[in-house]
Amino acid sequence: MIGRAAWMARARRRAAAVGRVLRTVLGAPDYDRYLAHVRERHPDQVPLSRAEFVQRRLRDRYDKPGARCC
Repeated sequence: MIGRAAWMARARRRAAAVGRVLRTVLGAPDYDRYLAHVRERHPDQVPLSRAEFVQRRLRDRYDKPGARCC
């Protein structure tokens, strides 16, 4: 039988995975993945703040009317 701590850790990992899937499906920006990308590929650049990142992603998504099918 799984101990309480192990069960809670497994539940947290599954909840995080479900959250990642939902954000991907909904098109929500992934700031943590962006930060990892900037650190790896552009170490000389200062990353955007979370608010700036979200604003830019939304602008890129909705300011291109030909990029959507509907």
